[in-house]
Amino acid sequence: MPVHYIWLFIAIVTETLGTTALQASQQFTRFWPSVAVVLFYGASFYFMALALKVMPVGIVYAIWSGLGIVLIAGIGFVLFGQKLDLPAVLGLGLIIAGIVVIHLFSGSQAH
Repeated sequence: MPVHYIWLFIAIVTETLGTTALQASQQFTRFWPSVAVVLFYGASFYFMALALKVMPVGIVYAIWSGLGIVLIAGIGFVLFGQKLDLPAVLGLGLIIAGIVVIHLFSGSQAH
């Protein structure tokens, strides 16, 4: 696996952790979750910047935000009891399908 995909994966995971901490911070009223938000988002942008050395910004952002949306929706469902109705699940499936299409068929993945 090329290293830029590892950087992008780390960026996605840390963004997802940052968003989870954002929910746990209760609008920045809890200290440690608020600190985690800043640290995880900082790490996410750093690793996304590393991926941008090789990959186009549109592709990086599509994958980063798309997978982040899907992961945080799952975390919201499991950890925070947030409900997903059928249209939400179908929409999340379309996001995943779009990422698969970019990965398998786009020649714009790396430069």
